[in-house]
Amino acid sequence: MNKLNLNNGIKFSCQSSGNCCVSRGNHGYVYLSKDDLNKLAIFFNQNKNEFKKKYCKITNGFIHLKEFKKNKGNCLFLINDRCSVYKARPIQCRTWPFWNENMNAKTWNKEIALFCPGIGKGRKYTKESILKILEKDKKNEKLILENNTNLKKIDK
Repeated sequence: MNKLNLNNGIKFSCQSSGNCCVSRGNHGYVYLSKDDLNKLAIFFNQNKNEFKKKYCKITNGFIHLKEFKKNKGNCLFLINDRCSVYKARPIQCRTWPFWNENMNAKTWNKEIALFCPGIGKGRKYTKESILKILEKDKKNEKLILENNTNLKKIDK
């Protein structure tokens, strides 16, 4: 695997395209940790169970935000190309595009950079800051795996 060279940093600035808020099958789901669930439930002034019943689904034992066909796979919180839960958005959303799975040079250059118009624009992230974000992404993935493996199925 050809790792992405981070030595010179990477420029990135969100362009509010909403591309990262559109599902591409189960690879696009926004998976939630317990912390994510808590933040979102508080944001909506609901308890976790109320929030899960209204806004979540379980696929292969992992809890994620629901998607509606009428939204063509858009995140249900993407309204007018803006995140309506921005202050409470899940870690998965906060760390985009600096996900460990994206740090392969081929993946970054042939998929991520073409898909995300913010790549190469705006603020330059240093190697150190990118590594911190990647660590946050890795920790979040671990929390999702730990927290969601034994979930009970939510009524669809």
